[in-house]
Amino acid sequence: MNWTRPADLKAQVRRWWERGELARARVTGEAMFPRRLSCKTPSSADLGQHFEEVRHWVTELTRMPQVRLEWRTLRHRVQGSQQLPHAVWVDSLDEALQLIDKMNQAQRLDALVAHTRQNLPAVLPWLSQRPLKALELSEHWTTLLSVCHWVSTQPQPGIYLRQVDIPGVHSKFIEAQRSVLAELFDLVLPDQAIREDFRGVQEFARRYGFRDKPVRIRMRVLDAAVSPLDGVAEPDLTLDADSFSALRLPLLPRVFITENETNFLALPALPRSIVIFGAGYGWDALAQARWLQNCAMHYWGDIDTHGFAILDQLRGHFAHVASLLMDRDTLDAHQAHWGEEARPCTQSLSRLDAGEMALYNALRHDRIRPGLRLEQERIGYGWLKQALARL
Repeated sequence: MNWTRPADLKAQVRRWWERGELARARVTGEAMFPRRLSCKTPSSADLGQHFEEVRHWVTELTRMPQVRLEWRTLRHRVQGSQQLPHAVWVDSLDEALQLIDKMNQAQRLDALVAHTRQNLPAVLPWLSQRPLKALELSEHWTTLLSVCHWVSTQPQPGIYLRQVDIPGVHSKFIEAQRSVLAELFDLVLPDQAIREDFRGVQEFARRYGFRDKPVRIRMRVLDAAVSPLDGVAEPDLTLDADSFSALRLPLLPRVFITENETNFLALPALPRSIVIFGAGYGWDALAQARWLQNCAMHYWGDIDTHGFAILDQLRGHFAHVASLLMDRDTLDAHQAHWGEEARPCTQSLSRLDAGEMALYNALRHDRIRPGLRLEQERIGYGWLKQALARL
């Protein structure tokens, strides 16, 4: 007897709530009622076989004051004509909310809408789109609106989040709520105050004109002749991107870039050379250093699809960069150390030379072995020294 029970009807309405439909209608006034519920009812045969169960089922449904029942007459040769529910309707939003005990949440949402309409109506569209999220944030909503109002009066403030001075608001709160604040800021700020080229939580500060923690670039000097520090032959330096771009080295060096810290530390002394640790800052920061355009540059990455994709991206800033130890001979010579790339890159790349492109295509199309990769730190140190000597 799989007839629809009161719990089944409530579950249907609860799904409307979980999808945000009921809360959204509460905010917008959207007309979504009356609305019919799916209901499986007893058949004429059930009247004869399970008459008492049918009567109990009817009683259960009639004790639900939040729904409206449509009735029909079923005829049975023994039980005669019987009136049974045929369809179940919810006629109003309030009845739907009462049915699933969500009226208190709806009233809290009403209060949020009223407060927002009075204090910062520009974010009302967000409430209609994300009503359940608003309920989750209800205890912080007044504070969120205070931050939005502050930034709307001071777009592109040019200060660190730590310097935002709003009564009752600390920078930890702003940092913790960046994903929500980003959606709200997009509503309250004019287009010219938003940097569309920055997106996501990690680029929140730059998107809305706050100062961000400076990107830092780490380099090792491999020859005292190009050391920027008097008396320090081979310093390991970490500079913010602006300071790195302003470096004035005694001689323009040969520049190596590697993604692996062990390789960065182990690269041997080389005439007029420096090595840059490529992890963590991306190429936009490095591209600020215009003096690199006049240096011989070599990129040493993993021999896998992502290694070639990174090389291709780097050449978007420095077209003259050459690859180092990212060739078929190196791959074949280290077969004992081959590994597997979990999620290979399959996109087309446009900045590889013929040899690099042939190897990249072989890797992405699994022509050598599925998911093949050779990590740079698995390449023999003697093999590295021979390649450096050839340079």
